[in-house]
This record gives sequence, C-alpha cells and structure tokens, in this order.
Amino acid sequence: MAIRITTCTNAEAAAFLPRLAELRIAVFREYPYLYEGNMAYEMEYLHSFLHVRDVVLVVALDGDRVVGVSTGMPLSGQPLLVQQPWVTAGESISDIFYLSESVLQKEYRGQGIGVRFFEERENWARQLGFAHTAFCAVIRPQDDPWRPRDYVPLDAFWHHRGYRRKEGYICQMSWQMVYETEETEKSLQFWSKDLLLDKP
Repeated sequence: MAIRITTCTNAEAAAFLPRLAELRIAVFREYPYLYEGNMAYEMEYLHSFLHVRDVVLVVALDGDRVVGVSTGMPLSGQPLLVQQPWVTAGESISDIFYLSESVLQKEYRGQGIGVRFFEERENWARQLGFAHTAFCAVIRPQDDPWRPRDYVPLDAFWHHRGYRRKEGYICQMSWQMVYETEETEKSLQFWSKDLLLDKP
C-alpha cells in the first residue's frame, strides 16, 4: 500500500500525539541522540506543542497506521534557549520557522518520505510568510565510542535540501541518554535555509 502524507493543524493533530510520542521515544533512542525517553514526559511536551500558534504536523500513514511524523512551528514559539543564538546575533526570530523534528520508522526510510517532510513544512512556512527555516542537530564527535559502524550523518541530505550550517549558532538542551543516570546538557548545531532564494 502506498504511503499517504497528510498535513495537520493544531486542532487536527491531537489524535496523532500518542503515536508521535511513541515514535519520538523509539527513533531518538537511536544514535546520535540516544534519548532515554518516557511516555509521560513526551505527552506533556506534545500537549504544550499544540498551544503554539501556526504549528504544523506532517503525518506519514501506511493504511491507517502512523509510521512517521514531522513537526514545525515559528521559532518565536520555542523556549528562549533555542532562540538564544539568533537573538544574540541580532537576528529577527519572527522571520524564522523552526523545524522541530522528523521521526520515521526504520523500515520506511529511503523512500522519499524524509524529503516530503521537509517540502511540506517549508511550504507551510512560505504560506505563513516566513523568510527562513531552521533546525538544530546534536553535535557528536567523530571518535564517539557509541557511534555505530554503519552510521551515516545526514549532513549531505540536509545540504542537498538547501540547508547550510550556521557557524557559531549553537544551543544547549538537556536530556538523559541511554548510558546516563540523569539529564546532562548537550550542544546542538543550527542549520538554516533562505526560503526567498529557494522557491519551489
């Protein structure tokens, strides 16, 4: 059965939140995030997501089964710790649409769904009048002992989608990794794209 991609607004997204929570826990447990998640925290986080204006949730469905979800919101709806690199640089966060996450079951990867996740969120941002999209990704060292031998960074994929690394734009987030006993602070690198220069 062909995979169906659907785009949801705040009001429509509530039905998908439990599955998004499950996918976040499963996918972010993989390298490079190694996130030790739990359902209670995820549901609390996702319910707060629904209260941000102009959010979008892109869902990949195999029949009636949710196999992937991607989200986005105005950067102004993110916590200050995410906004801080842009604010410090003197940039207007009102021009930036933040691509929060993309989580997809492993067996559905490599079929173009990730590309659609970016396209749908970028189209949403353009319709709302945003000039830029941006996201951040955790920084892991090349010699990380937890790095799987077959791990392929997504840098080339992001670059092909028109994203460029924003040198010096780094934010700090905290979570517990699978080999930790408590949350610790991690550094994440921002990437961004100029929607006005890269029109469909």
